Amino acid sequence: MTNSIIEVKDLEHSFGDVKAVDKVSFTVEEGEIFSFLGPNGAGKSTTINVLTTQLPCQAGTARVCGFDVRTDRQSVKKSIGIVFQDEVLDRDMTVRETLEFHGRIYSMPRSVRLAREKELLELVELEQKVDVRTKHLSGGMKRRLEIARGLMTRPRVLFLDEPTIGLDPQTRLRIWDYIKSINEEGTTIFLTTHYMDEADRLSDRIEIIDHGKIIVSGTAESLKNTLGKDMIYLETEDDDKAVEIARAIPEVFQAKRTSKGLELILNTDGSKVMPTVLRSIEDVGIEILSVKMKKPSLDDVFVHYTGREIRDGPAENGLPKLRRR
Repeated sequence: MTNSIIEVKDLEHSFGDVKAVDKVSFTVEEGEIFSFLGPNGAGKSTTINVLTTQLPCQAGTARVCGFDVRTDRQSVKKSIGIVFQDEVLDRDMTVRETLEFHGRIYSMPRSVRLAREKELLELVELEQKVDVRTKHLSGGMKRRLEIARGLMTRPRVLFLDEPTIGLDPQTRLRIWDYIKSINEEGTTIFLTTHYMDEADRLSDRIEIIDHGKIIVSGTAESLKNTLGKDMIYLETEDDDKAVEIARAIPEVFQAKRTSKGLELILNTDGSKVMPTVLRSIEDVGIEILSVKMKKPSLDDVFVHYTGREIRDGPAENGLPKLRRR
């Protein structure tokens, strides 16, 4: 039997005439890594701001760790940790002082605080940087320190808002490993991201959001399976005629024109269908300019359900991604 640690029902939030979140409903089960996947401006950060009590709950209901975000804000705050998208470290504090200060804010007993500092510094591999001021740390080190700070109080839920944005690929992989290890210790992870590979690799469950609405949800595998077994991308001399030919082939689940040519979604093994597709098009005298076959990805899922590729746009309504408490 599952146990929901976050429950959201018909959540709405507007900024003037702009509705950033439009009747969003979902649950997060205790112990899972839950990803809110979508482009900047989709409503991810507004939702997380409401759940972490940074913004008021205007309409609908939301409960975190059993506490109502509207009526029991302090209990919510004591139950969660947050890693903001934008860096919010004090540049003149050392690594040790950053964790020390956070522990004191939450009135952690000294012995507990020191033990937790040691444990977390080992986790994020910053033991050799304890006396270095944060302004002298690399971007990846700063991100790891922010994750450590968010874990100081052993939160039941850790909110990570775009945790790897702006980091190099190697550092991103290390952050993913930290997130996995934190989750294995029992902390529920609520992740917002617009990186498809990040959501695919980390998530137990994904909600795709765009224009303030939940578009589709499921595991990464189930979402990709909705598109069939394989996908074929073609460029031809006559895409209009070629797409009609492809649609007549029984093994082609869906065929459509895109800005990059033809996209064919198959309901069987692509390697068996590919010769039939190519031969059918060439037999009517249409030259094939390029062909590629691949397994469906989350990028393909997003394009399929939203009609466009995920985009990097401005922050929602000009607001910071996640406001500091």
